[in-house]
Amino acid sequence: MTVSTQATRVARLSPRDVFRVGAGGLRTRPLRVILSALGISIGIAAMVCVVGIASSSRASLDRQLAALGTNLLKVTPGNTVFGDASHLPTEAVPMIGRIDRVTSVTATAKLTTAHVYRNDRIPAAETGSLTVLAARTDLLPTVGAELASGAWLNPATERYPAVVLGSTAAQRLGVGVASADTRVWLGGQWFTVVGVLDPVPLAPELNYSALIGWPEATAQLNFNGYPTTIYTRTRDDAVAEVQSILAKAANPEHPNEVSVSRPSDALVARDAANATLTGLLLGLGAVALLVGGVGVANTMVISVLERRPEIGLRRSLGATRGQIRLQFLTESLLLSVLGGAGGVLLAIAVTTGYAAYQGWPVVVPGWATVGGLLATMAIGVCAGVYPAWRAARLSPTEALATP
Repeated sequence: MTVSTQATRVARLSPRDVFRVGAGGLRTRPLRVILSALGISIGIAAMVCVVGIASSSRASLDRQLAALGTNLLKVTPGNTVFGDASHLPTEAVPMIGRIDRVTSVTATAKLTTAHVYRNDRIPAAETGSLTVLAARTDLLPTVGAELASGAWLNPATERYPAVVLGSTAAQRLGVGVASADTRVWLGGQWFTVVGVLDPVPLAPELNYSALIGWPEATAQLNFNGYPTTIYTRTRDDAVAEVQSILAKAANPEHPNEVSVSRPSDALVARDAANATLTGLLLGLGAVALLVGGVGVANTMVISVLERRPEIGLRRSLGATRGQIRLQFLTESLLLSVLGGAGGVLLAIAVTTGYAAYQGWPVVVPGWATVGGLLATMAIGVCAGVYPAWRAARLSPTEALATP
């Protein structure tokens, strides 16, 4: 009786013993373990990295919208009932400014007959897709734009040949910083570059523009006074209400010929498009993870075939079928967790590097990392079921007889 009890105690495995036996099986084949874990790592890294980069992008967008505001509305001329291009009245800006819930209003006007060049020797056809705009002095605070260098137009410079370049326009014209010695050829005469703008997220059309004063455009470039874009800031709680009446306020006679948009909606739509792409990339990551799981299963099956003598010896020494199954399940689980942990660390490193490069806040959702590790554990169990069952079915004599 004593011998039987003692044999039973010897055959029992504690959780520590199970872990040690499972880890021992992995240590004997390090290269194979690394390659199998690499498949899991790639799948998990792809999924967590996609979620992390998408979350960082959304956090950057939220921060951007919080700084720029979502209360900017843009008014542009539409088409007449006959399909012809219409124009906004010259009184549109003051009429919109009379709306109670409007906090600021400004405008720009496209000068279709004027173009800007680096110098007067550039062929007229090589415009660089840049536009010349007449602008009011209150444009910058309304659209949330900032200067990269120089100064904005003021009541003095708006009446002289002075120009402020958008960020892209400055690059294409070869202008680094604004200075009194920097000039561009605009509308058949020289204009001094007094400022260069930073990129304007809510009004990207300004990035490709050369902006001059409203009075100078009227005096020198035959500007007719019709605004082509009106930017309007409203109270945060009145955006929808003001948006519904802007067309009538801008052009009371023909409100149907006015187009009203909300620039921040374009940023939100871009984020929605990125979310769709994120779903696609997550699917590709799941496929990579499945391939990694197949690799783990293949590794474990080969391990069972190679270790038949070991299994037979353990069975002859008293190991039960359940203990053999548990051993191989533990090996498969540890192999998958090793790959999953490596994949999560790799994803965090890649997300951090990419977010830092883009200037975004680094956001790696906790649910993504925890979910990734749980997914690897599930894959490890699934991948190890068949090899563990196959190992447990081997009889001691059959296993020991295997060469």
